[in-house]
Amino acid sequence: MELQEDIKNLVKVSLFASISLGYCYFMGKIIPKGLPRLFIILPVILLFLSIPLLFNSVHLIGALSLCISWLANFKLLLFAFETGPLSTPSIPLSRFLSFACFPIGKTSPGKTSTHKSALNYGIKALLLAVFLKVYHNHGVHMNPMIAWFFLSFSVYFFLDLLLTISSIVMEFILGVTLDPQFDEPYLSTSLQDFWGRRWNKMVNRILYPTIYNPVRNLSARAIGHMWAPIPAILTTFAVSGLMHEIIFFYFTRDWPTWDTMLFFCLHGISLVMEIIIKKSFNVKWSLPRHVTNPLVVVFVLATSYWLFFPELRRCNIIERAFEDYGAIAKIATSVIQTVHFVR
Repeated sequence: MELQEDIKNLVKVSLFASISLGYCYFMGKIIPKGLPRLFIILPVILLFLSIPLLFNSVHLIGALSLCISWLANFKLLLFAFETGPLSTPSIPLSRFLSFACFPIGKTSPGKTSTHKSALNYGIKALLLAVFLKVYHNHGVHMNPMIAWFFLSFSVYFFLDLLLTISSIVMEFILGVTLDPQFDEPYLSTSLQDFWGRRWNKMVNRILYPTIYNPVRNLSARAIGHMWAPIPAILTTFAVSGLMHEIIFFYFTRDWPTWDTMLFFCLHGISLVMEIIIKKSFNVKWSLPRHVTNPLVVVFVLATSYWLFFPELRRCNIIERAFEDYGAIAKIATSVIQTVHFVR
């Protein structure tokens, strides 16, 4: 069974990743920051980039490509230059491993994070079940734009619920909390609001110090501080697009179409235009929320339908997810039967 093989690989990968991060931890104590340390930890970065290729489960590929191949690698890049969460003075090895592999905030051990109401997540869980059922049973036959509506919100609800559950588990086991990842993105009133404050905030937090800040600082010397954010934003969105292309490669094992890169570049340019308009005309007023909110949601859904939806369909993401659920159900049934037989 592919899932059983993936579970075995996950155990091996967890061990290798821990050893590799331990190596980085101790090398960081004896190798000076900068290019020498980067050279020393480069094999680990390359190893982390290859890890998702060992798996077939879309859930494991998605989790490992985001947490290990993207977030952990970017944190190691920061660590090479003595910045970022891994460079906290006197950080213990256990905390170094946790901070490297998971989007953990700086909440002190034992401090309970603030979660949304149980009703909020209950409604999302119910909607997720309904939307997945509708898409799985009728997605092939329904209008593609309607199918995308069901799929896109299913992905959002699933990620929000999964990350919330993961945060609760991490808080119970390690006494630390995962950073909140979403803040009701469908309520966004501008692209700045959507990308900067509401959507996938863990990626924002790692892109900001690794890409945005360095490019902005370099640009400030050439074009001044006022317009320095422009190339920084464009570069950040381009890097995000590249990382998403890599993740889709893990899913498909096929050459990229570059639609995802185009999606992020388009949104980067649109966000820059929004900022330029505000700065050029010194805009201190804004349209009512009930006007801007639908405009932002429609723009995000329309552009993602054009450039993102085909990639998700190319991955057969929903079909493969249901295959995972079926495999988990078979394993659970087998375990229950074995336990019953032993008794």
